[in-house]
Amino acid sequence: MEAVARLRDVPTSPRKMRLIADLIRGQRVSRALGLLKYQPQAGAAILQKVLLSAVANWQQKNEDERIEDADLYVKTIFVDGGPMLKRLRPAPQGRGHRIRKRSNHITIVVDSAVQSVLTKAEAETPENEQ
Repeated sequence: MEAVARLRDVPTSPRKMRLIADLIRGQRVSRALGLLKYQPQAGAAILQKVLLSAVANWQQKNEDERIEDADLYVKTIFVDGGPMLKRLRPAPQGRGHRIRKRSNHITIVVDSAVQSVLTKAEAETPENEQ
């Protein structure tokens, strides 16, 4: 069973956040947390919190299972562009340069690797063979 965590209106450009998100896509949760802990980018700390939130959401949905036995991995992660603040910066000769302060929305989906293997095996098994 998968669990989702979303964080909206993060004041970082989507491009910078996607560079970090690409590092942890498809990784085990323990490895992804280790990668994010030692990344120098500011967005890594934000992604780490969202990933921990997704794990907590998974634990809330599956109270009877242990996290260690579930073998969680980052199923999907994507960063969408959020609202943009537009400002004007004074420029020479009376002009104004537009400054775009970008933001983004982060969505992380974690899933149990054990359950996904069982689901695939059940789908491949033919029913009522005659």
